[in-house]
Amino acid sequence: MDVRTVEFRIRRQDRPDSEPYWQTFRVPYRPNYNVLSALMLMREEPVTIDGKRVDPVAWEHNCMEEVCGACAMLINGLPRPACSALLDELGSPIVLEPLPKFPVIRDLLVDRSRIDQGFKQVKAWIEIDGAWDVHEAGPRVSPQTWAETYLYSRCMSCGCCMAACPQFGPWSDFLGPAAVAQVRLMNANPIGRFDRTERLHRLMGNGGLSDCGNAQNCVRVCPKEIPLTTAIGELGRQVTGQLLRDLLGKG
Repeated sequence: MDVRTVEFRIRRQDRPDSEPYWQTFRVPYRPNYNVLSALMLMREEPVTIDGKRVDPVAWEHNCMEEVCGACAMLINGLPRPACSALLDELGSPIVLEPLPKFPVIRDLLVDRSRIDQGFKQVKAWIEIDGAWDVHEAGPRVSPQTWAETYLYSRCMSCGCCMAACPQFGPWSDFLGPAAVAQVRLMNANPIGRFDRTERLHRLMGNGGLSDCGNAQNCVRVCPKEIPLTTAIGELGRQVTGQLLRDLLGKG
């Protein structure tokens, strides 16, 4: 019988306006367990290592297979989804903190609504009235274009890229790399490119592309390996082209 344990040091916060504090827990070791599985064990018996019974740790999760992005948090100092963080790879103790740059609701649960606000600001969607009949062909996309744009469609709005970005935070208006990459995705769509000019103008505004410091932290921590810096570079050229068209009055 395996009697090993894994120690967790967790940064907690009872309310959005309260001071954070630290508590340490131990849970039984289980092979192939991820951080979320350990948190679930902890929830069943929320007792600190000094024997104090406390309220269960609050966190957010949904899919448990690195698709929804809800469980992103700071694990041993790195922003990443907790569902794909295996205990066997992390050692002990494991330090858990809420995802930085976002307002804390409670413990490891944060308010990531600013991600959605950024998507709204850059119009990160396709406007279409109705749909094509199943017997009719929609706009054709080349295999090369499909392969390139698919990379950006994998974004799950986890916020890891924004947590690692030195230009993004409550002190800044910068949209963050997630919203910028979605402009790259939507502008490449056969229907989405109709709103290309509007999206580029929004990137040229306050909090847009010029606020990016090119630190490249975002691409290093993205769990889906989305080429965020490639998108930023491509959009830089698109924005420059749009600026020239505006100056020449060609829209």
